[in-house]
Amino acid sequence: MALEDLLAARTVWRAGRGGAIQHAGEASGHAALDALLPTAGWPRKALTELLLPAAGIGEITLLLPALARMTAAGGRVALVAPPYIPYAPAWQGGGIDLAQLDVIQAEPRDALWAFEQCLRSGAFAAVLGWPQTADERALRRLQVAADSGHCCGFALRDARHAVNASPAALRLEYRSQTGAWHVRKCRGAQVPSQPLRLVH
Repeated sequence: MALEDLLAARTVWRAGRGGAIQHAGEASGHAALDALLPTAGWPRKALTELLLPAAGIGEITLLLPALARMTAAGGRVALVAPPYIPYAPAWQGGGIDLAQLDVIQAEPRDALWAFEQCLRSGAFAAVLGWPQTADERALRRLQVAADSGHCCGFALRDARHAVNASPAALRLEYRSQTGAWHVRKCRGAQVPSQPLRLVH
């Protein structure tokens, strides 16, 4: 294929012209966040990492608007080995169609495999997983699986992993000291410097 054909197909990144966005984003339901991201929302066919100082700091609330829209449109959402039993009334109150929500219990040694299989299956619009022992290679498999399965993957992980390299298309870290989300990586654009405080 000639260079001109590659450029026309928007598969080659050109320095100084921004990255080629191959997949439009899934609106997050937070206008300030969508304005920061090159896909104008959660990247589709990709893995997003949410790096957390502790569970329960608002990470599910961050995701609920998009997940609610997906389930309302008939898309299925999977929770793979969540650390706590999901409280159904809260999910329903957040707009989730519970008939479209699958909770998959798995032992820690099997959870990563189950997460990958759900992402790859093509049966889900979004898959949330809590991988405890995923290294860069495992995350790359998750990223490839999300691409193959045409879904939004969300890996909710401890903030200590923020210093490690990751193939995820998007990485957001919540910092308790600022009370805000910080974009650590976003494929297709420079990382925004300003923190993001979302009103829930």
